[in-house]
Amino acid sequence: MANDEAATLAAVGPRLRALRQRRGTTLAQLAELTGISVSTLSRLESGGRKPTLELLLPLARAHQVPLDELVDAPATGDPRVRPRAIVRDGVTYLPLTRRPGGLQAFKLILPPGTPRCERGQQSHEGYEWLYVLSGRLRLLLGEHDLILTAGEVAEFDTRTPHALSNPGAEPAEALGLFGPQGERLHVRARPRAG
Repeated sequence: MANDEAATLAAVGPRLRALRQRRGTTLAQLAELTGISVSTLSRLESGGRKPTLELLLPLARAHQVPLDELVDAPATGDPRVRPRAIVRDGVTYLPLTRRPGGLQAFKLILPPGTPRCERGQQSHEGYEWLYVLSGRLRLLLGEHDLILTAGEVAEFDTRTPHALSNPGAEPAEALGLFGPQGERLHVRARPRAG
């Protein structure tokens, strides 16, 4: 095995440990998520066990990171994000960012009359920013009932009960940015002077 390959494999364990600790997950919690024993996870993190594809795939899923991030694969030079669509209640979400945690970007596509299931307003930890690309979006935000059209922006604390739908006859598209609680976006219309 070449020295570069040995160094890459040796770095996987510490990378796995750092990722787990950053997420605040214990070995027992990770074992429950992945089906990998605590002792195997511990040996992987300490370098006592070589990482295999059978071990790395469930770990990548559990940590919600691409497999190449776990092994620090060399960059391919291709910066494109290849999103996998998520469809929930008739709404299509296209992830535009690769890494979980922190700020997440999505393109939302809402066919007319979606979402089809009436769940009512939801609330959760976080902060959201929406930019309507086309069509019309109805935003229920607490006691407010707003219609947003192309070019309009809304930002709100997601602990406020909220719901989003398309009341129009045409599909609606929007960009959504979601961040953890306390993280707000700062939009500047023009560069700072001097």
